Amino acid sequence: MTVETHTPAPHGRDASDWLWYAGVPAAGGVLYLLYGQLIPFSEWVTSFFPVARDSHTGEAIAFFFYDVPKVLLLLTGIVFVVGVLRSWFSPEKTRAILAGRHHLWGYPLAALLGVLTPFCSCSSVPLFIGFVSAGIPLGVTFSFLIAGPMVGPVGLGLLYGLVGWQVATIYLVFGFTIATVAGFVLGRMGLERYLQDWVREMTAGPVGDLPEEHLTLVDRLKIGGEQVREIVGKVWIWVLFGIGIGAAIHGYVPEAMMLRIMGGEAWWSVPAAVVVGVPMYTNAAGVIPIVEALLGKGAALGTTLAFMMSVIALSLPEMVILKQVLTYRLIAIFIAVVSMGILATGFLFNFLM
Repeated sequence: MTVETHTPAPHGRDASDWLWYAGVPAAGGVLYLLYGQLIPFSEWVTSFFPVARDSHTGEAIAFFFYDVPKVLLLLTGIVFVVGVLRSWFSPEKTRAILAGRHHLWGYPLAALLGVLTPFCSCSSVPLFIGFVSAGIPLGVTFSFLIAGPMVGPVGLGLLYGLVGWQVATIYLVFGFTIATVAGFVLGRMGLERYLQDWVREMTAGPVGDLPEEHLTLVDRLKIGGEQVREIVGKVWIWVLFGIGIGAAIHGYVPEAMMLRIMGGEAWWSVPAAVVVGVPMYTNAAGVIPIVEALLGKGAALGTTLAFMMSVIALSLPEMVILKQVLTYRLIAIFIAVVSMGILATGFLFNFLM
């Protein structure tokens, strides 16, 4: 199926234009207000269920009704903005700019953007999709996708309060390095052919039927709307499915089992922690209390950090949503490269600490 965005023929300003000029800012304001009410909304919806709020089931329900609208709101807003920008910067132009003499700076800059962005793994996916559809090289987008949840400001700040600035700084450096190097490695592997067909067709094709210089502002806004319809229409059901899995896991974290795995000094505890962490899902703020409990009960620091990084950088719900953009082969390669970086960090911290 070919994804095309059709732009109407050029026209003078007519009565419908003011609807776009007024409607888009109004819609943006509504999205912003809705985003600020996500926690009260999730608590309100959870109150209708016949379960205790502090129970495992209550926690899972509240998490689901918080995370689903959050990701969908982010996806809608980001895809619209990227769609409008694409009308000025086609994928071909974007690739040409980022493939220039200083293209290597794209990887650390994307990782830095991820470090400064307070998103969990599923919330980072909308930006990843937007970057890919805009023609930004795949390796650069992976640097962002890895750094965002792994070393975002929320988790870093909580980790600083838990283990001190020295360990938090080392964690920041290694997380940033993993994101940059993994993105570079993935970028050098020429993996664009493993994107889903509709994504490759979108990044290879034109954004509209008219030359860029003939597009009016309303035409560009309509392109953004079409991008929302095409992309959000393809992935929204998988957002529900993926976060549904994550909510169930979030409400039933098997802390006792994790302590048995991560409390020892055996060499296999680090890879075991990664294997345990990948199927789980929570955000940085949610995993820090688990990390604190594990450390308080004797778990090794490197093993615990490896678990933390795998939970927030390689979560199962994230992979379910990414499947709509990436093929299984590319997801497997992504998991393998990031896992190697996480293992290296875990072994290093266990050695140093």
